Amino acid sequence: MKRMIAFISALVVFLGVAFFMTGNGQKKANTKKVPTVGILQLQTHPALDAIHRGVVAGLKEYGYVPGKTVKIDYQNAQGDQSNLKTMSQKFVNEDAAEVVGIATPAAQALVSAAGKSTPVILAGITDPSGSGLIKSDAHPGANVTGTSGESPLKSHLDLLRELVPSAKTVGIIYTTSDHGGEYNAKKFAKICKQEGVAYKMYTIANTNDMQTVAEKMASEVDAVYAPQDNGVASAMKTLVSVTNKAKVPVIPAVDTMVKAGGLATLSVDQYQLGKLSGEMAAKVLKGKDTSDYAIKVITKGKMTLNLSEAKKLGITFPASVLKEAKTKGVVYQ
Repeated sequence: MKRMIAFISALVVFLGVAFFMTGNGQKKANTKKVPTVGILQLQTHPALDAIHRGVVAGLKEYGYVPGKTVKIDYQNAQGDQSNLKTMSQKFVNEDAAEVVGIATPAAQALVSAAGKSTPVILAGITDPSGSGLIKSDAHPGANVTGTSGESPLKSHLDLLRELVPSAKTVGIIYTTSDHGGEYNAKKFAKICKQEGVAYKMYTIANTNDMQTVAEKMASEVDAVYAPQDNGVASAMKTLVSVTNKAKVPVIPAVDTMVKAGGLATLSVDQYQLGKLSGEMAAKVLKGKDTSDYAIKVITKGKMTLNLSEAKKLGITFPASVLKEAKTKGVVYQ
């Protein structure tokens, strides 16, 4: 009887230990299966924030739910280049399954830190090959892929000419440290030249320069084009406060810049761009090879108008433009 009791006691202890170990082992296995996705954003402004929300939504659509089936480590450098480097290295040191870069400087910092191992997903990066991030759109190579937000630049010029037909000279402004902004500005200038539209180029080193540069520009041009540029977007309200006094309309590249005071644009939906990046990120997590995963580009824009800005400038939107914005785009009152 004593032997039986001893045997049962030993068996209970054994099963308890086995259960404990198995439970812990399972817990570790489950924890290991939950990947960490690092998201690095250059700075806060509406367009980049919309891309961020889209990335998370795209991941979720493919089963990667934040806090449940994926851990999102979101970092915002607030425009500080040193922060970009530190935050990128943090992702690598903590063994993130993949990282997502929102804005060209963020993507460049991630690619530099990741080497050839950690997958890097680009989220709405202008000219990724020209930025040195990939070999080509069709065959990115190595561990980098994602989306590119190519602006419909010719459509922007056509819209500017339709809304401001009296404009003889167009001012084009960009940030010298923003590769995407410079790329868009110079490409827009090339289109102006091809179309016989006179233009002047203006640059800012950072947002602190906007007031002075905008005042000079507003005195020399009849309309302003503000490309997809992080520095210009962040200083949009300063730009518009100056140009409004001179009755000079600003045609920006992005809908959020219209909301901040621009007159109108045909804008690529930044949220949808981010969502597409999130979907690509999910597929890479599931095993898709980045090296031959072609860059996806969205170029079709939606009409976005600012009625209060038009009223301040004494501009009346053509009926066709207003109809398009009301039925397929966005109208800010």
